[in-house]
Amino acid sequence: MSRQVLLVVAPRGFADEEYLAPRAAFDAAGFKVVVASTVVGPVRGAQGTWVVSERTIATVRAADFDAVVFIGGPGATALIESRAARRLALEAVERGKVLGAICMAPVVAAAAGVLRGVRATCWPEARPALAAGGAVVVEEPVVTSGRVVTADGPSSAAAFGRAIVAAMR
Repeated sequence: MSRQVLLVVAPRGFADEEYLAPRAAFDAAGFKVVVASTVVGPVRGAQGTWVVSERTIATVRAADFDAVVFIGGPGATALIESRAARRLALEAVERGKVLGAICMAPVVAAAAGVLRGVRATCWPEARPALAAGGAVVVEEPVVTSGRVVTADGPSSAAAFGRAIVAAMR
């Protein structure tokens, strides 16, 4: 049975490269990818990439996936405020799934309380929020701490995708 990855994106303004590069890595590894957002239907990246959200984050469960991956970008602030997104991050960690988050999205995991004492990174401007959530903030492009993989932004998106694939093996 193939591995399943849930890719969580904001309905508007997710970071295109942060979606495209990890998605390519997951596809190359033969993983089944499901896209979820706060809405079902077409969602748009900050640079114009259109993706179809198949499910809402309110209806998905981490138990159904091997990894839950939050994509950042300017729109990710909507995910930080989402109780459903925070629940999903918490479920992923509680069930021993791989939890991935890039750019602004690690703040979702921090807000869920799952990064306390965990080495993590994020977009530089979001580091205070990451620290406020109890994370041990490190200034590295990609950080793997057990089954939690975080990255700092678009320039690290390909390495982030590879790190998630490695964490799932």
